Amino acid sequence: MAEITTIPVTKAIRNRLKTYGLKGETYNNILQHLMDEVDYDEFMEHQYKILEEKEKFVSLDEI
Repeated sequence: MAEITTIPVTKAIRNRLKTYGLKGETYNNILQHLMDEVDYDEFMEHQYKILEEKEKFVSLDEI
């Protein structure tokens, strides 16, 4: 089992964090889900930037 730690946050932040989860869901699960979403969004943003630079691509027919 992973080691547990305490992260101090204000009550306002704690209450806001609760709104992102479901009843009975742990803060750990809520934070994991939020971080996964950020990771995915950053990955997709990077992929879209690559596609915007498609003039740099070389067609397989040209190879």
